[in-house]
Amino acid sequence: MQTDAVTAIAEQWKHERPDLDASPMLVIGRLFRLTDVLDQRLRPPFRAAGLGSGDFDVLAALRRSGEPYSLSAGELSRTVLVTTGAISKRVDRLEARGLVGRSIAESDSRGRLITLTDEGVELTDELIAVHLDNQRLLLSGLSANEQTRLAGLLERLTHTLTASDG
Repeated sequence: MQTDAVTAIAEQWKHERPDLDASPMLVIGRLFRLTDVLDQRLRPPFRAAGLGSGDFDVLAALRRSGEPYSLSAGELSRTVLVTTGAISKRVDRLEARGLVGRSIAESDSRGRLITLTDEGVELTDELIAVHLDNQRLLLSGLSANEQTRLAGLLERLTHTLTASDG
């Protein structure tokens, strides 16, 4: 296997500072590099559909919430893990495209529900199939067992790092 840039960096630190263990860089450095690579390879289908950064996240959250495909801005914010202000900007873009609509919540006249339109459901269903195929392709260098192991390790790392968040 060819040495990657992260290994080279860790090796340089090992040479320059043998008193330090640079091995955490082998994981964290690769995670950072993979984040950029994955973003570049996952974004094209969304860009081709005219969606801005994060717009598909909103559509997908609404679609997977089940019929009637409606959530409040607060629920979307918690699901998509961004602020309600960011949700509002995304919803404005999606509403202008006719992919979502806003309505008054029956339970609270001050609240607003964001709901997928029929066109939004159709586009989301098309894009999720493309997105999952793309993800499968990106993971094809790993066996099914390796993918399962990696998913478990990443879940454990995520839990460990976010356990104190609340």
